[in-house]
Amino acid sequence: MKQVISNKFFEGERPLFASKDIRIENVKFYPGESAIKECKNVEAYKCEFMCKYPFWHNDNALIEDCLFTVYSRAAIWYSRNIQMINSRVDAPKMFRELDNLYLENVKLSCAGETMWNCRGMKLRNVEARGGDYIFMNGTDIDIDGFYLQGNYSFQDVKNAVIRNAKLDSKDAFWKTENVTIYDSEINGEYLGWYSKNLKLVNCKISGTQPLCYCTNLVMENCTMGKDSDLSFEDSILEATINGPITSVKNPAGGHITADCIGEIIIDENCKNPGACKISTRKNTCLV
Repeated sequence: MKQVISNKFFEGERPLFASKDIRIENVKFYPGESAIKECKNVEAYKCEFMCKYPFWHNDNALIEDCLFTVYSRAAIWYSRNIQMINSRVDAPKMFRELDNLYLENVKLSCAGETMWNCRGMKLRNVEARGGDYIFMNGTDIDIDGFYLQGNYSFQDVKNAVIRNAKLDSKDAFWKTENVTIYDSEINGEYLGWYSKNLKLVNCKISGTQPLCYCTNLVMENCTMGKDSDLSFEDSILEATINGPITSVKNPAGGHITADCIGEIIIDENCKNPGACKISTRKNTCLV
């Protein structure tokens, strides 16, 4: 049975350090540091965090209906088995170096540099704004229902499946490996450069120079915006596009099928001219 701590406030350094089997209800943590450091089996319900680094080196934490204010930066690092439900985060650098993170109905208003080097993440109905460099070096990610505003997202990520997302992010998915995205909208320049085994299914793509320098890129039933020009440079791909492509430049191999292509550029920088087979369904193209 957990010890219940309710309707209190704490401040200063390490007020609940190394606690075990506790439930914290309607508690406010005023300025200080490391309030719940090195704890095990903690539940926090309707709490407000105004302190730095509150959850470091924790095992098994459930955080529900809580608020992390702008003062609670770098709140949850070096921990395992963290669940956060129905909560709001207004602080940056929220999650780092975690194993097994679950988020459901969570809003992050200042998500810059968060979820770095995390292993085993599951997100359901999450919104992240200001999320520059979010998910860097993450592995084993499962996302369904996600809105992101923030650039340079998902860099160096490995083994991820993303569904029903809207991502407003330039330079997204650089140097990723084994990432599959379903039923999503991705808006931003320079999408997916240097990726390996990136798969896009039923996705809408916009932004200049997408999907260049890719290895084993797969696109199924996707559409591309008018600003998606100079696509697929030096990429090896299998792509089936519904609608037009504004322009394709120097693809390295594979196949591209689209309704039409406004311009196909094969210049002196093409490493393997003719290696990519390009076909269109229509004779004329309006892009």
